[in-house]
Amino acid sequence: MKTTLYLTIPLMILVMTACNTKDNAGKYHTQDAMDAIFARTSIRSYQPQAVEEEKIELLLRAGMAAPSGKNVQPWELVVVDDRAALDAMAAALPYAKMLAQAPMAIVVCADTTKSSYWYVDCSAVAENILLAAQALGLGAVWTATYPYADRMDVVAETLALPETIHSLCVIPVGYPADRPAPKDKWKPEKVHRNRW
Repeated sequence: MKTTLYLTIPLMILVMTACNTKDNAGKYHTQDAMDAIFARTSIRSYQPQAVEEEKIELLLRAGMAAPSGKNVQPWELVVVDDRAALDAMAAALPYAKMLAQAPMAIVVCADTTKSSYWYVDCSAVAENILLAAQALGLGAVWTATYPYADRMDVVAETLALPETIHSLCVIPVGYPADRPAPKDKWKPEKVHRNRW
């Protein structure tokens, strides 16, 4: 475990540095997919630095690259960088207090008239955004609104969502003020092959 930690921390520092640089063509250097998956962790404190528009677009594109049952793509994504809206949601949502510090958030929503299992498709969108944030040297955290009616109402009212648009989660995004080590969640005893 100690050896893994000693190897992980320098790798994370190297990746965080690389993720914030561009090549001569203006393209961001990003982590390998497997590195991003294993290095991702929930970030709840942010630097005041704004997130660049090109990185925001990459997060949105990554989200929309998610799989979707019957390719319905029920998702709708709301980018929130209005300080008053972020602060209002921070005050009203019990597990999203970090919005008061985050420079922006992406609210993953869906048009519920398009799919009865919208929350499944939108969960894939949210995970893609979280992994893309990690790969780009950003920090993010999933804060649930669905299936809590009171939380969904806060988001709907704050963002003036139409009646058929429901939120799954609010994802605060920004440059991390700190980067905690990812938790080792590997449990081989939870793996079953062919039968229980």
